[in-house]
Amino acid sequence: MSDQQIVDFVEELHRRVQDMVVSEPGLMTRDAFVRHVGGYLVDDGTLDDVEPCYIRRPWQNRHVEVAGYDVTADNTILHLVTSEFGAFGSTVKRDRVDQLVRRAVAFAEFCRDGMHGLLERTSPAYDMAEHIHSTWGQFRTIRIFVLTDGSINVKRSSGFTVAGLAASVDVWDATRLHRLVSSGARQEEIRIDLEERGHTVPCLESPPQADGYRCLLAVLPGTLLAQLYEEHHSRLLQRNVRAFLQARGKVNKGIAETIRDQPGRFLAYNNGVSAVARAARLEHDESGALVLAGLTELQIVNGGQTTASLHHAWRRDIDLTDVHVPAKITIIASDELDRMVPDISRFANSQNAVTAADFEGNSRFHVRLEELSRSVWAPAAQGETRQTRWYYERVRGQYDVDRAKALPGTRRRRFDEDNPRNQRINKTDASKYELTYALRPDLVSQGGEKCFRNWTIEEKLGDREEPTEEFFRHLVAKGILFAQTRQLIRKANYGGYLAQTTTYTLALVNQVLCGVDLNVLWRLQRLPDAFVEALPEVVDSVRSVLVDPPGSANVTEWCKKEACWDAVQNVTWVPGATVRAFGGFQNG
Repeated sequence: MSDQQIVDFVEELHRRVQDMVVSEPGLMTRDAFVRHVGGYLVDDGTLDDVEPCYIRRPWQNRHVEVAGYDVTADNTILHLVTSEFGAFGSTVKRDRVDQLVRRAVAFAEFCRDGMHGLLERTSPAYDMAEHIHSTWGQFRTIRIFVLTDGSINVKRSSGFTVAGLAASVDVWDATRLHRLVSSGARQEEIRIDLEERGHTVPCLESPPQADGYRCLLAVLPGTLLAQLYEEHHSRLLQRNVRAFLQARGKVNKGIAETIRDQPGRFLAYNNGVSAVARAARLEHDESGALVLAGLTELQIVNGGQTTASLHHAWRRDIDLTDVHVPAKITIIASDELDRMVPDISRFANSQNAVTAADFEGNSRFHVRLEELSRSVWAPAAQGETRQTRWYYERVRGQYDVDRAKALPGTRRRRFDEDNPRNQRINKTDASKYELTYALRPDLVSQGGEKCFRNWTIEEKLGDREEPTEEFFRHLVAKGILFAQTRQLIRKANYGGYLAQTTTYTLALVNQVLCGVDLNVLWRLQRLPDAFVEALPEVVDSVRSVLVDPPGSANVTEWCKKEACWDAVQNVTWVPGATVRAFGGFQNG
């Protein structure tokens, strides 16, 4: 990787961040950076989600400072995000990194000690600190992420504790981020050296198959799977079935009982795991038997519940010495992974069947949306003569890859004109638009990735027919409705809870109007003037419910509950005749 590639990447990163700031007046540059880079880490599987939320303040004889956070679905891992933006590729000194880590550690202790009471109760920072405090007893690990557009030599460290919990630091600088997102790559490789870990794993190897893949049959130590999940968490699970594991908060009772009471029979009772890898290192032991020594880019595509159950037991000091798991590992070349893995996930057998709702970006539904977005032209906006397209980004980074294919010059300018940056829709965007319109703002308020998983399940995307051109046009219309309403609310400077205010406001409007006319929105490519004029009244009424939860509860958590939506539906709003004419069609 050349220095010029890093320079170009950093320049593009700054353009993307600036685009976000321009499109959302009032958005802080730091928050835009965390949201943008955090999105890559979510797609990578490194984070389940990320909520930008900056706080810096003195406490005792030090400062607390973080730029965002995430709590894993099982409440066992706290991710704290801190950032250094504005280095433009230059070296960030180790002292600065250490300072950021110290301040994040201080913030963790600040939350543990219940100091959220010192913060403004209606602020997102209060919600963040209160949420961490109330969940503290379930945390097992703290991971501190340092995000920067600069260069840092030390990438990660571990082996220390924060308030009695095991902790580690993970640094994502410009070089590492470029490596992750370049060439459309969706995941940083997981490399596993079994010899280094002290495991000897005999295996059987199939002959090369017609499509170029081969299979390994092995018996893996239960301790190995548990430790791998501890280190890589949801990244170990293939993206298409990540929802499957996270949708289940309780460990499978039968598996847990076998681990605890009859560990020696686990191999006989359990169907095992199916996995894929890009490469495997095979060796022969002293007897000449074939041994699995290492794996590159390992992903478990079936058997997520087994893996989670083993990890759950291991974390509770249950001895896994006698637990072994049958495994089929399919070795697939990189260029075939995206094509074959979804089908392996779909057809592999396990004791807990993976449903069609567990499949994400590689499903025929999303592939068809992508195809439509490349062929359907939107009407020219008012005062314009040129038509444009709305680009559906099925895989993060896809837009930049396609843009890069259009060499600088006339082709690049034409691509930019045909596919404006502000007319990109990704999977999580689509889920927010659809669930808001479907009157489920409580699900939208759970965050981008959880919202997407809920949409996948609620809409039964794995079972439904491929989307039509009309569906795509209506999706774009819902996106216009959501994005432009969000901009108007942000410009009004209400303070925090922008995302929640937007989805609840639009859900209420949609319910009162019995749906809005999506065909009108598609033709106009903007909000009608009468709607814009009526919006402040609705926002004021909705927001008063959101920021006043029962019992002075956490606002962010309150917005995730159906009870919050029930309360908002009691808001009285009587639209004028012009606005009423915009509704009543129930399209989409």
